[in-house]
Amino acid sequence: MTQRTRFDATDIARIAVFAAIVAVLGLPGGFSVFGAVPITAQTLGVMLAGAILGPWRGAAAMLVFVALVAIGLPLLAGGHGGIGVLVGPTGGYVIGWIFGAFVIGAIVHARGRKLTWLRTIVGIAVGGILVVYAFGLPVQAFVTRLPLGETALQSLVFVPGDLIKTVIAAVITMTLVRAYPRAFRAAAATAPAAPPVAVGASTADDDSR
Repeated sequence: MTQRTRFDATDIARIAVFAAIVAVLGLPGGFSVFGAVPITAQTLGVMLAGAILGPWRGAAAMLVFVALVAIGLPLLAGGHGGIGVLVGPTGGYVIGWIFGAFVIGAIVHARGRKLTWLRTIVGIAVGGILVVYAFGLPVQAFVTRLPLGETALQSLVFVPGDLIKTVIAAVITMTLVRAYPRAFRAAAATAPAAPPVAVGASTADDDSR
C-alpha cells in the first residue's frame, strides 16, 4: 500500500467516527418525494467526510458505512438496511456516496494546498451533488422504470436542499480548519515526507532551510 493510502490507527478511528456521523444524521429519518427517494441529512455527513478526511479516508468512511448497511444494519434514514436497499431506487445514491466523498476530498485537498472557500464549495458541490446524482439517477430510473429525463426532472426538488447542505458543509469545514487544523491530518499525511537530515550537518546547511 502506498504512502497516500496507508491508514494508521488514528485514521481508522476517524474513518469510523465519520461513518457513525452519517448514521446519526439518519436518525431523524427523512421524507419521500414522489414516493421513491427520501430527503435526509445524511448527505451532509458524506460532504463533511470528504472535505475533512480527504479523498481516500473520506471514501473509506463511506465504504464502511455502505458495508454495514449491506449486512443489514438499519443505518439509513428511517431505519432501513440490508442488501435489498442497495438494489432499490435509493441504491445508486448510497453507492454514489463512496465516490462522491472521494471527489470532494480530491478537489478540496487538491495537491495538499491550503483550503480555500471557493475550492471547498466547488468540491463539495461537484462530489456531493453531481457525482452522487450521476450514480443515483440511472439506478432510480432503472428500478422505477421511468425515463431518465423524467427521473432527473423529478429530482430537481432535491437540489435546493443539497445546495443548502453544501453551504453548511463548507462553513463547518472552513471554520474547523481555522479552529482545529489537526482535524485535517489526512491532508498532511498525503504530503511527501521531508528528506532525512544527516547527523552533524553544518550550521550553514541549517540556515539554508
